[in-house]
Amino acid sequence: MARYLTKIVILGAQVVGRALMKTLRQELQAFEDAARMHETMTANSRDSSSSCGRVKGMTLEEAQQILNVKDLGDRQAIDSHYQHLFRANEKSSGGTFYIQSKVFRAKERIDQELARLAQLARATDSHPPAPFPSPCESQSQSQSQAKQPGQQSR
Repeated sequence: MARYLTKIVILGAQVVGRALMKTLRQELQAFEDAARMHETMTANSRDSSSSCGRVKGMTLEEAQQILNVKDLGDRQAIDSHYQHLFRANEKSSGGTFYIQSKVFRAKERIDQELARLAQLARATDSHPPAPFPSPCESQSQSQSQAKQPGQQSR
C-alpha cells in the first residue's frame, strides 16, 4: 500500500513540475516578445513626428494639466502650484514619491519650454521678426537643411 502511495506522490510531483516548467517557458517567451515590441515602438516613436512635442516623456499639455496651469506667462502661478503640489505629495504628509516626481517633471518640462521660448525671442530680436516655430517644424527644417542639394533621400 505504501509503495502505491509513493508512486502516486512521485507521479503527481512530476506532473506538477512539468506544468510549472511549461508555464515558466511561456512567461519567458511572452516577456521576450514584449521587450521586442517595446524596442520596436520606441524606435518608431523616435522617428515619428508625433513624439516631437515630448521632452523626457512628457508633452507640454500634460505638464500644464498636472500643474493646473493654462498660461505659461504667469510664472508666479506656475511656481505656487508647483510648491503646493510638491509639498502636498511629500511622504511625510501621506503623499507618494511617484506623484511628487510627476509634479517635478511637469515643472521641469514647463521650465524647458519657457527657456526655449526665451531663446527664440532673443534670436528674433537679432533677426527680422518671424513666427515661433513649433518643435516639430524646427525639427523638420533642420532635417531638410542637413540634406545637401542634389542628394536623394534614402
